[in-house]
Amino acid sequence: MIAGVVDTHAALWLLFADPRLSAIATNFIDKAAIAHRGIALAPISLAEVVYLIEKNRLPASAFDDLRKALANPDHVLEEAPFTAGVVDAMRKVSRAQVPDMPDRIVAATGVYLGVPVISRDGRIRASNVQTVW
Repeated sequence: MIAGVVDTHAALWLLFADPRLSAIATNFIDKAAIAHRGIALAPISLAEVVYLIEKNRLPASAFDDLRKALANPDHVLEEAPFTAGVVDAMRKVSRAQVPDMPDRIVAATGVYLGVPVISRDGRIRASNVQTVW
């Protein structure tokens, strides 16, 4: 069962134990792991990691490290579906509030799964989407 959806930055900060992941978000993720609940990562985040590597904003290993975490059944991260249901949920996430399409897909994934989105992004947090930060 999924406890939340993590955005790209929060997933990377979790993976690399970066202190930019808030204490509240870390606690939420830790509690999910203890309860054997997953934290979903939208596939658009994998695409964003490739893009950030290509722009030299992330180390080349970041994509492979993230894929290894997703492949590990003992890791809290798991890949979320990207289905017509997620696309339909995008209609519930205001484009005016969350104009960036990848962010909107992440937010819609949370709406679709009925769980909060773990994100520092101010636009997602100010929207009607339930968030943890």
